[in-house]
This record gives sequence, structure tokens and C-alpha cells, in this order.
Amino acid sequence: MMKKIGIGYEFFKDFTKEKLYYVDKTMLIKDLIDKGGKVTLFTRPRRFGKTLALSMLRTFFELEYDRDGNAVDNSRYFTDLKIMDAGDEILSMMGQYPVINMSLKSAKQSDFYGAFIRLREEIIGEFSRHSYVLKSDKLPDESKEKYRELLHGLSIWNEKEKRFAGRDEWNEGFKQECAKYAAAIKTLSECLKLYHNKNVMILIDEYDVPLENAWFRGFYDEMVNFIRSLFESALKTNDALERAVVTGCLRISKESIFTGLNNLKVVSIRSRDFGEYFGFTQKETEEMLRAYDLECNIETVKEWYDGYLFGEAEVYNPWSVTTYVDEHVGAPERFAEPYWANTSSNSIIKELVENSDDDMKAELDTLIGGGTIEKKIHEDITYGDIRDSEDNLWNFLFFTGYMKKVSERQDGKNVYLTMRIPNLEIGYIYENQIRSWFDKVVKNTCLNELHEAILNKDTEKMSDFISDLLARSISYFDGNESFYHGYFLSLLNGVPHYSAKSNREEGDGRPDAVLYPLRPRDPAYIFELKVRKKYNEMNDGIQEAFDQIRDKKYEEVILDDGYAGVVSYGLCFCKKSCVAELYQH
Repeated sequence: MMKKIGIGYEFFKDFTKEKLYYVDKTMLIKDLIDKGGKVTLFTRPRRFGKTLALSMLRTFFELEYDRDGNAVDNSRYFTDLKIMDAGDEILSMMGQYPVINMSLKSAKQSDFYGAFIRLREEIIGEFSRHSYVLKSDKLPDESKEKYRELLHGLSIWNEKEKRFAGRDEWNEGFKQECAKYAAAIKTLSECLKLYHNKNVMILIDEYDVPLENAWFRGFYDEMVNFIRSLFESALKTNDALERAVVTGCLRISKESIFTGLNNLKVVSIRSRDFGEYFGFTQKETEEMLRAYDLECNIETVKEWYDGYLFGEAEVYNPWSVTTYVDEHVGAPERFAEPYWANTSSNSIIKELVENSDDDMKAELDTLIGGGTIEKKIHEDITYGDIRDSEDNLWNFLFFTGYMKKVSERQDGKNVYLTMRIPNLEIGYIYENQIRSWFDKVVKNTCLNELHEAILNKDTEKMSDFISDLLARSISYFDGNESFYHGYFLSLLNGVPHYSAKSNREEGDGRPDAVLYPLRPRDPAYIFELKVRKKYNEMNDGIQEAFDQIRDKKYEEVILDDGYAGVVSYGLCFCKKSCVAELYQH
């Protein structure tokens, strides 16, 4: 019997409770104990299983109690999973630690005030979850009072209290509130240690989401200062800390988010260890497809969702594979789709395309055509520096999953990566964004000159105008007739007193485009398009267009419909060039 596929499930316990299909990543626990640091930062692209991994770690390590105060045995959640064979030393750590678990990914508000309130709510949620400590005599009254103050979130600057009328006083109160909650995780850790007599595990998911949002929204420095203070307190000067695991897309280091954390181990996609724990391996992907009778689709899945190299492990995008299986159970003939493209922010891709110079356009041409580029790599990326250089932007794209390492070399102190687009899904994201960019270029271009050239039979002006417009674009569509067809048709919109139609049935075939007059005294205009890969073949393309106009009798049918006349053009495209010629009878 096929298990239910857990689309959207992020809590590890649900996979056992609801009997969901689970790709076993539990040996991450052992490797974390054996190879992790006091604080381990995992950087991986979005939707690659970071949240589920932290939930699994919490389930394993957390010391829980039932309603009667008895310790809960968490081993039932790991029955038949790999970690149960990891040995007594590892299993002896199961259910032994208080855990603080936070996700910062919902802090996406439009200003710092709103984002801080959301982060404060997340912190208060953990105080509420552990509020059982207030019932114990193990905490001194002073600690309990401080705990209650943070738990209830009372604020001297809360507008509902109407205590301050002056802006300066409100601002000062806000600063005090930020400082208080920046130190709150350390306070909670100390209270939990007093209660359990054990150090605390701290798990923080998607730590860089507030930073990325703040960068785009314009309050980056304020958010950097708050996150830095939070981490210094919780992860650097916290004597109650046993271990911490932090996840995100990037290692944000220049802003000193992790200042002084000499106990920090960064595990990026270039690190040798832990490569197989975020994403599905080839074996895991094939096993999942077989479990749902989709093994015949492995090549399609590989082309679309494989291609990520984390350390020495090549992995598939787990979100895309899982969604693909869910949508293809019982319908294996369905087409693959770019599922990840609909879940991740592609703002950086938009910036890359819209702000690209000629060199970057050429590199995009190369990449989307299946080629590679070489770039200097560095992990000390900051959102504030992304626009400063092309290298920063390419590094961002690499570490967030939009590029794949093919090879690397070292030149002095610098490391250079040869990179390419990982798979068809990521290629779709680039192409889709570039198509939008094309539409924007056309929309912002005055087409009157082209329209006048068409109506005046000025083929030289037509050729120059279209070629110039193509020169301002990215040419990865070279050889793709459907693109040139749609591209040219968009240029015909707005011709005065005419309606542009595509692929209408005329005579014995279909002309590529026709301008039909809205006034009976005006002629119709026919356009037949051809594409060639070499410039010296463009004249042959024009002749083929003329032959088709003649042989398919396009003009005769137009005239039979009673139009006053007809004018026909042959157009041939090659890369960023266009030649237009008037068809002579």
C-alpha cells in the first residue's frame, strides 16, 4: 500500500503519526554529534529540507514530559530508521536535553517595527512552550519575574498603553525592547538549565530570511544589529548552551552576525561533510519513484531536478521530486513542471537580467545554451554588497541553488569555480525571467518608427529597427523560431487602423503574421518569417519566405476577401540581426 506523500509537512513527528513517506536522513544526528561544532551553521538553498531536519533533531534530543509529568520515550518516532543502529553512545543522548526551537522565516514585514514584532512573537512562543518552569521552586523569584516579563511581552512603548506622547520617548522605549528580546534566548536557556539541570540545545531555522527581506525593504542595518545581538547572547556568551544548529541560505559574515563565535562550524554546499542530508541522492530518488510505480520516469526527473553538488554528494531538489511524485501518481504521462520556481524568491535573477551589461548578457547566453562560466568564489557574501560587483551576484546565485559547480581550480589565494545551470527547472527560471525582460523592453519602446516603415514599404528602416531592438536583448533564443515569431508579433501591436493576427488560415497554408486593415480602402500586410543559424544563409531564408508566399497563394485569398490590396514581406532572423525584404510579384 502506497504511503501518503507529505507535501507541505515540516514536522518530523507527523511522518510517523500520519504514516507519510519519509526519506531517511536520521544519520544526520550521528554526524552532527561526531563532526559538528558547538554551533553548526548549515547553508543550503530554500526548500532543501532544512526545516524538517531541525524538527527531526528536536524530536531526537528533546526531553519531553506527558501530562502526568513522566518522561516521554521518543524512540517510537525513529522505529526502523537508520539512527537506531548508530550505537548506544548516540542513542543515550535521545530525549536528554531541553530544546529551544525557533524559525525566523516569517519575519518578512515591510518595516523594522513589524519584523521585530514578528520575531518577538516567535521568542515569546518558546517562553510560552516552556512556561512549566514557573511552577517549580528550582527558579529563584528574580528569574521567574524576568521570565514572566518576557513571556507576556509587556512594553513601555506599547501604543495601546498610551504612556508616551513624545516620539523621542517612544523611540527610546523601542530600543530598550529590542535589547531586552535580543538577550531573551540566553535568559530562557538559563531558566531551562536551572529547571532541568542540563544544558540546552538551540535550533534556529532560516536565520537569514529577515536579513534578505530587510535588504529589499530598506532597513537592513537595523535588522543586522538585532540579529547580531541575538546571536552573540544566545550562541557566544551562553554558559547554558550544549549545542546549537542554525540554518539559512547564506553565511552572512561581513556584518559580523557571528562575531567572535570561535565555536562555529560552517557547513556550506562546498563543505566535504553532510552533503547527502539536504536533498535526495540518486538512490533515494529512485527508491521513491519505484515506491509509487514511477521508475520509468527517472530520466525525466533527473533532467529536471538533479544536478546539485553539495560537497561530494550529487543530489536532487527534494521539494520538486516530492511534488513531482505526488502529481504523477496514477498519471505518469503528465509533463514535468518547475515546482521550485513557484516557491522561491527570484528577485536576484530579476536584478541580474535587468541590470546586465553586454558581458553578463553574453554569459547568460552561454549558460542557457548549456555552456559553463568560470567565476572567483567566496563565501563572505553580504546582501549589501550584492550589487557592487558581478562576482558577488554570481556567488549569490551559486550558494542559493541557481548554479552548479562543475570543477574548481586555485590560483594563488583565490579559488575559481566552473559553473553551469543545474537542470531544466532552473533553466526555466532564467528563461521565464528573461522573457519578462523582453516584454518590458518592447513595452517601453516607441514602435511608431517601425510601424511607419512597414506602411511605407521601407525595408531598410524595418531591418535596422528590429536589429537594434534585438541587440538590446539576450540572444539565448537563437534558432528558436517560436520566440522570433512571438517577438515580431508583439512589435505589430498598435499599428494605426490595423489589427495584427497570427497563423490565420489563408490559401493552402498559414502565414506567420497578417496586418488586417480596419478601413476597406487600405491594403493588408503579410509577413513570412524564417530563421537561420549563419549570417550568409539569410538571403536563402528570404527566398524561402518568398517561395512560400507564392506557392501557398497567401495574397490571392486576401484579395478574394475584397481587400483593396496586399503587401507581403519576407523576414529572416539570425541571432541579433533581422533582414526584411519586400515580396515582388
